[in-house]
Amino acid sequence: MCNEYGNRISYRDYVEQFSHIKLPLNFATAAPNLEPRDSIRLTDTAPIIRAAEAGARLDEVRWSWPDPKTRRLVFNMRSEGRKFSRRCLVPASCFYEFTAPEPGQAKGRKTKWRFTLAGADWFCIAGTWRPADEATPEAFSMLTCEPGPDVAPYHDRQVVVLDRASWAAWLDSFVDARDLQKPLPAGRLEVARTTP
Repeated sequence: MCNEYGNRISYRDYVEQFSHIKLPLNFATAAPNLEPRDSIRLTDTAPIIRAAEAGARLDEVRWSWPDPKTRRLVFNMRSEGRKFSRRCLVPASCFYEFTAPEPGQAKGRKTKWRFTLAGADWFCIAGTWRPADEATPEAFSMLTCEPGPDVAPYHDRQVVVLDRASWAAWLDSFVDARDLQKPLPAGRLEVARTTP
């Protein structure tokens, strides 16, 4: 499951892409300082986009929350057959998956694979969020589905990468978006080995 991703998206890129889909992007306060990061990990704070009264809003929120029963971090959630009322988009430049060490690689050192969207600088992953409680601030989790042909050789699950044309539908909690929670067709994701 995805436990690391990157986001090198500029403020200008957000505004431009959301204007193309006629969904004005707002900010809770002033435009945030969007530091480019190649590695966002569990419990880090990162940008997400949620529906707002007049379009959409970008906020920086914690990735993952502790499960109240097991205390394990909830950072990925299965999407199959589920409706989500608290939906968000998780903007990303890439996501990573890890496989067993390759021959000659140090023991315990997994092989790291970087996935990007073919022909695009960035994309959005379907997510859900939960409000803050006494113990945890607002937090988000990425949704997963069966792996598509580009991810299947590396992992038995994958994050739900949404086409840009689906972003507005995903944010509309009145739209039954279960048909959006599926892998992309073959060739849409590019993969490259990277250094862990």
